[in-house]
Amino acid sequence: MERVPEPFRYLKGELHCENVRLSALAEKYGTPLYVYSASEIADRVRLFAAAFENLRHTIGYSVKANSNLAIMRMLSRAGCGFDVVSGGELERVRIAAPRRVRETVFSGVGKQEWEIDLGLKSGILIFNIESAAELEMIAARAKKLRKKARVGFRVNPDVNAETHPYISTGLREHKFGVGIGEAQELYARAAQSKWLEVAGVSCHIGSQITSAGPFGEALKKVADLVRGLRRDGHSIRYVDAGGGLGISYSGGDDFGSRVTQYAEVVKSALHGLDVHLLLEPGRSIIAHAGALLTRVVLHKENGAKRFVVVDAAMNDLIRPSLYQAHHEIVPVKQPRAEFERVDVVGPVCETGDFFARDREMPEVEAGELVAVLDAGAYGMSLASNYNTRARAAEVIVEGKKGRLIRRRETMRDMLATEIRR
Repeated sequence: MERVPEPFRYLKGELHCENVRLSALAEKYGTPLYVYSASEIADRVRLFAAAFENLRHTIGYSVKANSNLAIMRMLSRAGCGFDVVSGGELERVRIAAPRRVRETVFSGVGKQEWEIDLGLKSGILIFNIESAAELEMIAARAKKLRKKARVGFRVNPDVNAETHPYISTGLREHKFGVGIGEAQELYARAAQSKWLEVAGVSCHIGSQITSAGPFGEALKKVADLVRGLRRDGHSIRYVDAGGGLGISYSGGDDFGSRVTQYAEVVKSALHGLDVHLLLEPGRSIIAHAGALLTRVVLHKENGAKRFVVVDAAMNDLIRPSLYQAHHEIVPVKQPRAEFERVDVVGPVCETGDFFARDREMPEVEAGELVAVLDAGAYGMSLASNYNTRARAAEVIVEGKKGRLIRRRETMRDMLATEIRR
């Protein structure tokens, strides 16, 4: 039988999220449906807070992982700041958690003038600059608005994160950051502007990194840079360690131990620096908390190949198609003894529209529900209207209650911005 991790579990023959039957949520809100556990999200934040409790730090949730306003509001109440990479994400912080704007980091390789202006007017904590050209842009916008910008550079330490190439960001051939070897010259240029306050160094080497080693290797280089910058007279108060701590998508994961190991290598690399640490977890907080609930439409056979066609598709969860990502898929009814080898696919007109290929899983009948697990991160935030499919509804579960936090889109919603002539 497929593993079913907390907060999802079988009770009385049915899969529950916390203490709510997933079948009841499907009946009320339809499918496809994203379901999240509030307690799992809160537990993950507590794990990070405990691991870094003896070091000044801010947990800046990475908004791109899941940007639902209700979830962001919950994270704000749990003490989180935010990491944003667009003006739209910053606007979400301003709406969901206005008091946390001053604990928000603005990263991203292509900030536009209006986004920089929004950050300056909002009073964010710091801009992570990613190029010499961006340095000039931020200095010019700060001068124009007469608002001093607190800045640091995102440095590229040329460390192999040993992850999927699409989500590796720490090598010199990637578009992110500035070379660590050119950083001191860029900091000297930034210090010449009276509209820039040089305050931090940032480093983010990628996502879904399951070993602590690459983080330690990168941050040792960052620590050496901080010492050199301080010798040059710069007041470096913040080190942004980025995010990227991975999760297990196939079970057997003691995440608490891995957070502890991660914290140990980070603290060891930064020992004696006396800095305020900025952390940007996203996936590691939200992924396990979410599942995509979908209903089996029909079965199909092409020769020896067997397909289970469901009503969710790649527009709802693109990770398997985009990253060849593995997600466990389990029946909502307690599984029967019979197993079959199938492809689990959606109705979108693409061969790449699949959730699993050649997967051995319990037999499910047409009309039955299945749950795609570990879908809380980069699921809904990457969803689209491809094939003119409405994006799913979202529900958050708190104990015995499920609460709608995004209604399902309608055809009117999808067509509202188009001009019909």
